[in-house]
Amino acid sequence: MRTYNIHEAKTNLSRLVDEAEQGEPFIIAKAGKPKVKVIRIDAPAKSKKRRLGVLKGRIRVPDDIKTPFAAEIEEMFYGKP
Repeated sequence: MRTYNIHEAKTNLSRLVDEAEQGEPFIIAKAGKPKVKVIRIDAPAKSKKRRLGVLKGRIRVPDDIKTPFAAEIEEMFYGKP
């Protein structure tokens, strides 16, 4: 992937956009530091596929999931029964 400084990118913006549209993304840098990456709008996002059910049988969801620590909180406010 090519990197262009801001001046180069401004000078050749039309050509660079055409190349990005064809699937060749580029990076714009300022003072030698990469700042933005230009890619095609409908380019597929690269992400890891999520594996559903990978923890099935390995974890247990408590029955009181909606009110976790309810007994402990009640004890803090009202003391032990």
